[in-house]
Amino acid sequence: MTHWCLVVEDEAALGRMICDNLSLAGYGVELARDGIAASERLQKGGLDIVVLDLMLPGKDGFQVLSELRDRGDDTPVLILSARGSDEDRIRGLELRADDYLAKPFNLKELLLRVAAILRRGSTVPAGEDVLEFGGNRVDFRSREATNTAGEHRTLTDSEVKLLRLLSTKPGVVVRRREVVDILFGPMTPSTTRTIDNVVASLRKLFESDRDTPRHFHTVRGVGWRFEA
Repeated sequence: MTHWCLVVEDEAALGRMICDNLSLAGYGVELARDGIAASERLQKGGLDIVVLDLMLPGKDGFQVLSELRDRGDDTPVLILSARGSDEDRIRGLELRADDYLAKPFNLKELLLRVAAILRRGSTVPAGEDVLEFGGNRVDFRSREATNTAGEHRTLTDSEVKLLRLLSTKPGVVVRRREVVDILFGPMTPSTTRTIDNVVASLRKLFESDRDTPRHFHTVRGVGWRFEA
């Protein structure tokens, strides 16, 4: 199966070089030269990964990424930027970028990181395909969920990974570092707040009383525990 990659890069020569090498590595590749074109292409879907520059005409990469995630789109994003400060890296990861590589970069490292992100996205923790708990039902294969009120929703990739991880260890506190590694990879700082948002989203769908949860428990300073 061919994976499709969108390269978002305003420097023409660099954009062509990245696209050519991804193509030689077996990827289908498209190039967007500014933030507006990137956003328009992302809205059409059908992509497996995005290599995203930050300093773009029209709208910057952070805005492109923020809009993508606000739509509930979990398409993996690797930020590739000359802005390599800790502040920029943290902001990118807080916006749920999957990885961050600073320019100048090693081309082989870029290809290896793209491959690693795609491997992470294609696997989830082992477990059954269907989970039922407290009158709720989740089909991990289709990502379809139904709660006790009969409401249906398609779970995001992050919600599926987190729920499957927690549900394979019922009653056990799963530490934040393990959750971060499963959702975003081992290169991600363990201080990311994104997971708290994913947990809040699961509570909103599955808990009848989010202030007194039955299923998704936060163990402050440690991690989370799932009770069926």
